[in-house]
Amino acid sequence: MAGLLLVHGAGGTVEGHFGGLLRRLGGRFRWVAGELPGRGGVGVDEAVDGLLAAADDAGVDAFVVCGYSLGTPLAVRLAVRCPERVRGVVLTAPFARADHRMRLGLSVWRGLYESGRPRLLAEQLALTGLGGSFLDRTDPDRLRAMLMLAPAPPAATPGHLELAGRIDVREDLARLAVPALVVVTVEDPLVSPDRQRALAAAVPGARTAELATGHLPFWEDPEGWADLVEEFLEGGLR
Repeated sequence: MAGLLLVHGAGGTVEGHFGGLLRRLGGRFRWVAGELPGRGGVGVDEAVDGLLAAADDAGVDAFVVCGYSLGTPLAVRLAVRCPERVRGVVLTAPFARADHRMRLGLSVWRGLYESGRPRLLAEQLALTGLGGSFLDRTDPDRLRAMLMLAPAPPAATPGHLELAGRIDVREDLARLAVPALVVVTVEDPLVSPDRQRALAAAVPGARTAELATGHLPFWEDPEGWADLVEEFLEGGLR
């Protein structure tokens, strides 16, 4: 059974970001939860070491890395460091380095998290995470209910945000030598679609697919996202 290493984004968990994908694909792949470190000051290579340790503990020698948001630069570095183990990468809502707009979003996110104002934080994350089309077609009462029911960000969130603000794998993109699928979230308020497309163009031979969502495809179009990932995984990586 093929291995699938899942690397979530900042302020989330593997279950929170990939739960729908796992319910669709989990029975066909031997999946590994690549949880991000929660303390500050962790470097990209230390974080990658933790992902490799998770795969080792699970007895998975070779795998596809499916990274979302902050998980994408970590997936890139892992694949560059260990091409003999990585069979391919799926990069969804990707970035190689945070730009000024993204750093401002991360700063507000951390401030609201540390202020203990979960409702306002949920509204801010909806503003910076959800696409305009999704917001326009969602009934306001339903949206309020969704925000109230959204899981609280994990205690590791400040460490995630700190890493997201300083990670930089731009020099690794041209060295990526495994099959790659870049899923561009075309209504993304946090990571601009143009920057996502530029990242895809910098990866040799990368396939590009686009989803009409904001930064949260697992909320906005989970089935469409799963279709793209499934097609890549089953399409013959090597």
